[in-house]
Amino acid sequence: MTYTLVTPPVLAAERVPRRTRAVTGDRVRLGLLLVGTAVLYLWNVTINGMGNQFYAAAAQAGSRDWEALLFGSLDANNFITVDKPPLSQWVMGLSGQVFGFGSASMLVPEALMAVGAVALLYGAVRRISGPGAGLLAGATLAVTPVAVLMFRFNDPDAAMVLLMTAAAYCTVRSLERGSGRWLAGAGVALGFAFLAKMLEGALVMPALAAAYLIAAPIRLRTRLLHLLGAAVAFVLSAGWFVVLTMVWPASARPYIAGSTDNDFMNLVLGYNGVARVLGHGHSVGAVIAGREIETATIGGFGGHPQGLRRLVSGEFGFEIGWLVPAALLATVLTVALRGRAPRTDPVRAGAVLFGGWFLVDGVVLSFMHGTIHAYYSLSIAPPVAAIFAIGVSQAWSRRERLWSRAALAVTLLAAGLWGWWLLGCSAMSSPVLRWGIFGVTTLASTALLWSWARGRVGRRFVAPALLAAALVGALGGPAAYAVATVATPHQGIGPSVGPPGRGYLGGRTLSNPRLDALLEATDTPWSAAVDRSTAAAGLELATGTSVMAIGGFSGTDPTPTLQQFQDDVANHRVAYYLATGSPARTTDDVRGDKGGELRSGTHADIQRWVRSQFPAVTVGGVTAYDLLAPERAGLSDEAPQQR
Repeated sequence: MTYTLVTPPVLAAERVPRRTRAVTGDRVRLGLLLVGTAVLYLWNVTINGMGNQFYAAAAQAGSRDWEALLFGSLDANNFITVDKPPLSQWVMGLSGQVFGFGSASMLVPEALMAVGAVALLYGAVRRISGPGAGLLAGATLAVTPVAVLMFRFNDPDAAMVLLMTAAAYCTVRSLERGSGRWLAGAGVALGFAFLAKMLEGALVMPALAAAYLIAAPIRLRTRLLHLLGAAVAFVLSAGWFVVLTMVWPASARPYIAGSTDNDFMNLVLGYNGVARVLGHGHSVGAVIAGREIETATIGGFGGHPQGLRRLVSGEFGFEIGWLVPAALLATVLTVALRGRAPRTDPVRAGAVLFGGWFLVDGVVLSFMHGTIHAYYSLSIAPPVAAIFAIGVSQAWSRRERLWSRAALAVTLLAAGLWGWWLLGCSAMSSPVLRWGIFGVTTLASTALLWSWARGRVGRRFVAPALLAAALVGALGGPAAYAVATVATPHQGIGPSVGPPGRGYLGGRTLSNPRLDALLEATDTPWSAAVDRSTAAAGLELATGTSVMAIGGFSGTDPTPTLQQFQDDVANHRVAYYLATGSPARTTDDVRGDKGGELRSGTHADIQRWVRSQFPAVTVGGVTAYDLLAPERAGLSDEAPQQR
């Protein structure tokens, strides 16, 4: 006799709504997370004004000229680029073209990138450990102080990290069925991350490749072919711009700033490659055109100690270090918990992906000799948030075991106690907050060890409440610093997180309305020429004119040559030359009849020539040489050289 099992209509009707309610609840919680992130990051975002004037000037130029947008030029007449690829400038410049250039059109897209990064991280972690872990990862990223700082700023780091997170999401999707298309998508995302900040955007690549090679549910040969395809996708998505700079005549495009030979790959491998890791000192800054650009040495910003403790101390500690110890513990915990799982286990693959990203990128940041800002740690904010959430979720799912509860308690306790310690070293004078975090985290984490033994009530109500309290303590420190960061204006080349009074490096501007009016009245392609891009950027933003940045960011770029500059002056392309202040004098520089100061260095020959040929005027305390004056008759008789 054959029996057919028929589900009662009432029960069948009940099952669908429960599942629907669960899915709807997850979507509502995700929506609340994204709305909260948007509010936090968009709130009074224009408090940061022009942010880093160096990149703001490039965004302004891109909003006015398509070639400047394409190459990331510092000025709309395309004399020189910024010393990074242009992807970030594409976003801000296009926004300026659509909405008009200003602080809001420049910074709002950066804030929206944060919402995208949180959504992508949620999606990746949800597929690994469930929606609860996804929400925790997204919320943790949203309140990480360095994320709040840089996703409300105009440096290239925000675009780079968004694309790195997109690559991680694509890799997680590829792991589900061994999808070569999703893995190729990860390669494309990393290619564009390269076009945001070069090799730093590719540091996640080893972790993504390792996760796919280990855990993709297909045979080894196919895995290797898929990785090769992803590598090709990376090369194509990044390489088209490299080829463009090579085939575009150098005389018809801006000079590639930071390179020694106007070659993009020279910039990639030199100034922004080996020099960043192994270290080369570059002096920047001067008092130029009435705008004080504070002097510093690239390679030693902030005095960050080299070594493993860099990420958890000093400015790095305040920006990213809150959860670094807990993330390390969570990585070990997750791998240990999944030790006997099949090769294709998605949770262990997630630990390889995010833990590997965190470790590889973190080691590079810890031991860099060259240029180092604490905000570079934004690149490890997504993996720190992700692996912390995955570790907590895995330990919680096995909380019936004493050692899992112990591991969970230790991880949460490490986060809370490190937050307590950092607050004690910080400028936030709030004993209530600091000791509240200490008390809540300690009590809740300790109580988690025995709460499971209290029967059904403890399992259903007490343990979840203790977990929530411990998480509040663990995230209390970074969340407080995140809110303080939102409330504080940040500008210059080295912004820092936290409350007012901590200061920043560079970017302080002194008003010079007389000089601004003088440059605004010019009708030459470049209203003025001045040493270094930082000074030129401030003048461009103040006057709306293009300013020739002699020597680029560091003042050492070999452009223009003396002959090229003479050609520009002879053809009335530049109206004024602005002398730099507080220079080192040489015996050849002493020409008191012209006024102003001379700087010895790569382009001192241009300044000496200008002083010998043109009259000087003082405008608001600044020495300006009129390059359109009759004294131009004394120009060199040598044949002009085309740039």
